[in-house]
Amino acid sequence: MARVRLSVAERREDLLRAAVGQIEARGVAAVRISDVAAVLGVSNALVLYHFSTKEKLVAAAFAHAARDDLDQLRALLGRRDSALARLHGAVRWYAPTGEAKGWRLWIESWAAALRDPALREVAGALDEQWKAALAEVVAEGSAAGEFHCADPVSAAWRLTAMLDGLAVQMTSYEGSLPRATMLEWADEALARELGLDSTVFAQTHRQISDSGKGDCGAAADRPAPS
Repeated sequence: MARVRLSVAERREDLLRAAVGQIEARGVAAVRISDVAAVLGVSNALVLYHFSTKEKLVAAAFAHAARDDLDQLRALLGRRDSALARLHGAVRWYAPTGEAKGWRLWIESWAAALRDPALREVAGALDEQWKAALAEVVAEGSAAGEFHCADPVSAAWRLTAMLDGLAVQMTSYEGSLPRATMLEWADEALARELGLDSTVFAQTHRQISDSGKGDCGAAADRPAPS
């Protein structure tokens, strides 16, 4: 049977998916071009044709995976709902017990970026987009009078910094915190940034339960894929 010839875009997609899997399995430092090539049964030369160095392949793979989560975050924040409900859903999804898939890869990238300028640039740009997306909805809700936040950008930074730190703990030391505690802390942090009592979210949970809908951030109890 003749081998199907892939387009350049399709081949790059395959290579990036394979690279993401190998980075998650082996770590950035240990992964090799040959590992990625072996997954797809192609030559090292083909991988290097599309990505001239391992560093460029790793940076592109990270950006590919992280954008999937960024797109999902934007979809959650773009729903036709109150700013408060959208922020609450997004924070619970982003928390390391939610459905955000990229935690292990983010942690790998943070460590590798200390020595890899290309990866540091890519990771930094994506991180800024995460914060900007949250800050935009915080500003929207504050302007609408749903809550009060004098500095949405700083609020987004503090929220993501706390959740990022918890993600390191939850991913590196599995089971170090009960899931309920993690979500309670996420609710408290969001309420604090918005000048609200954290009990405001109890009503949200009751409404979700009464309507038969699943909790926006609770469908999967995993910090990241392995």
